[in-house]
Amino acid sequence: MLLGPEPASPTVAATPLSELAVGERGVVRAVRCPRPVRRRLLELGLLPGTPVQVLRRAPLGDPIELRLRGYSLSIRSSEASAIEVESLPQVEAAAVPQREEKRAT
Repeated sequence: MLLGPEPASPTVAATPLSELAVGERGVVRAVRCPRPVRRRLLELGLLPGTPVQVLRRAPLGDPIELRLRGYSLSIRSSEASAIEVESLPQVEAAAVPQREEKRAT
């Protein structure tokens, strides 16, 4: 299994993860951080080909909270700027299935 960057689509340019707005989604194309940071991010599941969504940003913009692989991950803005993503089109809220809450009876 190769952990290097996947080739990006020729029609869509990769952008830094830090440039995605809150609520936007993307697919990781490359992780270009210094080796120790890159290794840790890969261990946390931020692999090329992984879909991510920006959930929120701290009031001063650092850190950024992401949703990936069924969990939330907060990373520094400097780390997010070294991660290349391919932006995905926005999905309407009605099209996203919502989990039903179970109520005790």
